Amino acid sequence: MPPKKTTARRPAPPPPPPQPASARLAAQARAALEDRKGENLKVLDVRAFSTLADYMVLVSGSSAPHLKALANEVIRALKDEGHYCYRKSGLPDDGWLVLDYVDIVIHIFRTDLRSYYALEELWVDAVPME
Repeated sequence: MPPKKTTARRPAPPPPPPQPASARLAAQARAALEDRKGENLKVLDVRAFSTLADYMVLVSGSSAPHLKALANEVIRALKDEGHYCYRKSGLPDDGWLVLDYVDIVIHIFRTDLRSYYALEELWVDAVPME
């Protein structure tokens, strides 16, 4: 009786590297902003360019109440996960709010001010987070 041929099994691919905590935090912020209908939402990985934060989150709202709703939702959602806002700057009536979570910084703009300040141009080489 001829010997049985065995096929060599390929080893399983290695697991993906663990996602940094800041990436999970940015993803949670994105989900909260999407829930409140944030417009033109972008999450940029700026780790290669900045020591201030790992991710910049940019989102637009259509009015002061919309900006307030976006800010309140992201603060609530991240607080529920145990993350607290280190510093908050700006008011909805001003058209630009900044929420600093140390590892991520969230910019909430009124649409016209976002195009005026064009922060995306500062981080043109940053990798958008999928």
